[in-house]
Amino acid sequence: ITGDLRIGLKEGLVEEAVAAAWQRPLASVREAHLLCGDLATVVRAAAADRLGSVEPALFQPLQFMLASPEPTAESVLNRLGAPVWLEEKYDGIRCQMHKRGSRVEFYSRDLRRITAQFPELARVASALPGDLMADGELLAWRDGRALPFAELQKRLGRTPGDDFFLGAEIPVSLSLFDLLWLDGRPLLQAPLAERRAALARFMATVPPSASGVILLAPVQQADTAAAIDAAFVHARQRGNEGLMAKDPRSAYAPGRRGFAWVKLKKAYATLDVVVTGVEYGHGKRKGVLSDYTFSIRDDHGRLATVGKAYSGLTNAEIATLTAHFLDRVVEEKGRVRRVVPDVVLEVAFDSIHPSDRHESGFALRFPRIVRIR
Repeated sequence: ITGDLRIGLKEGLVEEAVAAAWQRPLASVREAHLLCGDLATVVRAAAADRLGSVEPALFQPLQFMLASPEPTAESVLNRLGAPVWLEEKYDGIRCQMHKRGSRVEFYSRDLRRITAQFPELARVASALPGDLMADGELLAWRDGRALPFAELQKRLGRTPGDDFFLGAEIPVSLSLFDLLWLDGRPLLQAPLAERRAALARFMATVPPSASGVILLAPVQQADTAAAIDAAFVHARQRGNEGLMAKDPRSAYAPGRRGFAWVKLKKAYATLDVVVTGVEYGHGKRKGVLSDYTFSIRDDHGRLATVGKAYSGLTNAEIATLTAHFLDRVVEEKGRVRRVVPDVVLEVAFDSIHPSDRHESGFALRFPRIVRIR
């Protein structure tokens, strides 16, 4: 009824329950859910034995196709083969746009509707020709380039009364890179090259009023590791996170993190930090202290928090640190245990942003533990 699983129930468990209730193959239930993004539709289709007929529908957001990470240009080529298509990896909000007539809705990666937070973008999109479902990145955008995510973040969670002022202060655009449905025709099974060509034809009909607001994401072809590395450097110089490399023959696979799309992101720098707080993890790590809040010295010699990390260490290292930290707890506050600051980690990160969450006033973006110092 509400569209939310409010008791912490995982969608995968609901899929298993639907399959068991109507004795349908679990794979068919999951495939239908990926295609339509709506559990209620899946339940009705399972009850009527029509799971195979479920198709994408406007205003029912699809699960997004995901990319797997690769560490180097050489590994990208080894994974995909030449040639590969390259797009710059923006630092924004992954966004699905659905449009029929004058109605437009935007959905984020967690399939939540975010249209109301970007009314000026919706007004421009409502004038686009035809009906469509497209995949792209919603960005804070000025003077032909994306602004840092910290700027876009100021637009999130605001009340409607703030829209006018924030729209002028932090303009946004939608950079489209894939077309999933157009004028009643699903395109998921078409090769990326065909979907991209259809998207380019569509963008050629976009009225001038949408110029600079609804954009076609640039794409280039690369055949060598040197060309990929050069494109990566250019993307970072423009303030973007890195590169997306895609197989032009690939279909759109909702909800899957396969190897038809890969992302190339290299850590920008590393920093030595000291662990000042720990928490128990989730899932397989619920019994160990695997989430680490870390700090650095400020100008006055005090330890000031700059972030939190939970990836990069082995299970054996986490087990050793759990025993270590349990003997060094100095205060418990909710889930967080403050500990004696005697463990130094080397942490890689992509960038540093201002932050109200930490007493340092800053936060490391995408921190990953490299090693225990």
